[in-house]
Amino acid sequence: MSQFDFDLFVIGAGSGGVRAARMAASMGVRVAIAEERYLGGTCVNVGCVPKKLYVYASHYAEGFHEAAGFGLQTESLSFDWPTLRDNKIREISRLNGIYEKMLLNAGCTLIQERATVVGPHEVKVGDKTYSAERILVAVGGWPFVPDIPGAEHIISSNEVFDLDRFPDKVIVVGGGYIAVEFAGIFAGLGAETHLVHRGELFLKGFDQEVREFTAREVAKKGVQLHFNTNLTGIEKTPEGKLIAQFDDGHQEIADQIMYATGRVPKTQGLGLEQVGVKLSGKGAVVVNDQFQTVVPSIYAVGDVIDRVQLTPVALAEGMALVRSLYAQGNPAVDYELIPTAVFCQPNIGTVGLTEEQACERYSKVDVYRSEFRAMKHTLSGSDERTLMKLLVDRETDKVLGVHMVGAEAGEIIQGIAVALKAGATKAVFDATIGIHPTAAEEFVTMREPSSPFTG
Repeated sequence: MSQFDFDLFVIGAGSGGVRAARMAASMGVRVAIAEERYLGGTCVNVGCVPKKLYVYASHYAEGFHEAAGFGLQTESLSFDWPTLRDNKIREISRLNGIYEKMLLNAGCTLIQERATVVGPHEVKVGDKTYSAERILVAVGGWPFVPDIPGAEHIISSNEVFDLDRFPDKVIVVGGGYIAVEFAGIFAGLGAETHLVHRGELFLKGFDQEVREFTAREVAKKGVQLHFNTNLTGIEKTPEGKLIAQFDDGHQEIADQIMYATGRVPKTQGLGLEQVGVKLSGKGAVVVNDQFQTVVPSIYAVGDVIDRVQLTPVALAEGMALVRSLYAQGNPAVDYELIPTAVFCQPNIGTVGLTEEQACERYSKVDVYRSEFRAMKHTLSGSDERTLMKLLVDRETDKVLGVHMVGAEAGEIIQGIAVALKAGATKAVFDATIGIHPTAAEEFVTMREPSSPFTG
């Protein structure tokens, strides 16, 4: 018998932790997994899943308005926030139960309490200490809220899903995908929405043309954009309103102020530094290519290592680690050509290099682009436009990046990501017959570059 209580002790039952625990247990590994908050982690509870449900909700009013052009009439519309919120709560509770069953059915020991690391092979839960041959840290991240006067009145992406009442006016602070997505959600559901960002333009790291195009389209949806602007303080009135003070001297009065200014690894108080685990300046667990810390028995995956904060990446890291430890597999995860989507309105889907990155790395880059009004909107009356881009290395004909802003961009780019992963060239795109009439067929019908080459 092993000298340890468990072969693997996982701290955190989010995407990476659950996947690693289930896979390892299915191989006969004795696994314990501890979670202090909720099963499924950020994604299931206060991230991807509830956010996408709210994105769906936010499209309906626009859809009803557009339906008039197709002959469908609606007398009036009303939105009941408690119905949406409570239906979401029930769905998340259902998913929590599914996660619990998956872990138990796989043979994991589930401990729904806070766990801390007290030794290279020891984890403490309450008054009890468990020993484990290996410890996996997969505690994820936590919203970052700056320390400004009145910060106690701020909500983050943790609280936004369960508000007592829907705000008539809201200020969203931030320039990342969470901020942009929630601005679209609030505006779509009828709130006067202001998006405040300290930079010149939101979505840093995305293709510049995509960023500029998205800003124009988001503004069309009623989101009031405030760039190069900082919020310096918040005051609460006796009536419960919030007064936001800005660095240019002006004020805005709102019902809610949401900060979406990034997430940080949730390592504080976990005991890692005390046992010798190295953390980065941002609090991320430092690991090697095998997801191993400087303490050989302790590993980490997911948002807590702050590589790529995406659910599918955490899943891939968890699987790679388990294969490496227990099935003689390759621990490497390929971080190239990771597709991603921003569920703003309209959506962004992207995979591969931005135009700026392509021009830095290659001497001649052909840029193929198409901008158009989707067929649906010829009758809907909407002035929403779609943007598609292909970036191609002229010397090899290899497609370097694909970008889209438009309806169902994430669904479309997922398939194209497979093509790029397989090394598709522009000739392959050209030889592919499109599905007509769809927006997606534009990707296989763009014949002439919009510019001869850039670089």
